[in-house]
Amino acid sequence: MRVPSFSIVPHKVSTRFTDPIVAPLATVGVTPNMISITGFGGNVAAACLAAGGQFRAAGLVMLIASALDLLDGALARKTGTVTRFGALFDSVLDRLSEAAVLAGLLFHYSERGGHTMEVAVIYAAVVGSIIVSYVRARAEGLGLELREGLFTRAERVILLAAALIVGSVAVPWALWALAVLSHATVIQRVYTVWRKLHADD
Repeated sequence: MRVPSFSIVPHKVSTRFTDPIVAPLATVGVTPNMISITGFGGNVAAACLAAGGQFRAAGLVMLIASALDLLDGALARKTGTVTRFGALFDSVLDRLSEAAVLAGLLFHYSERGGHTMEVAVIYAAVVGSIIVSYVRARAEGLGLELREGLFTRAERVILLAAALIVGSVAVPWALWALAVLSHATVIQRVYTVWRKLHADD
């Protein structure tokens, strides 16, 4: 029995869009790990801007830095340098990048006082994002492919970056959405794994 999948944002980008970008990068010796590290550095910069209350700048920097995640894998495939360590390294930096921006917001709200709810919601969002990835990792450890996800990293990045760009009024609402939808995705993925494990029963 086939288990239906559902996600909001397509997670594959056509090589028609990535090849014109990664081809010159490969020519000058840029490696996939360099792109991953640059993206992480950009998200750390976005976190610092968010911590200082410069939300719009933080959102723009986060969006640009996170867009690099579309290029490291494409560059690896273009240059024939796809490795298991590279995939692991990229995934670790992706998790740290997301946590960094949320940490910046955590600092911003905790420093100003009177924002206990926002601090608690940020914590819930961090936990949710970690468990979403953890469920996928455990599923793959069981020999299952798990791409399904209502609210995976792509959706979370777009939502948070967009809210930061809109401004301080939108950020708390986005944090609530991140917290709720991340945990909903955990439930969805656990159920999907259960269905796949029992598909042949």
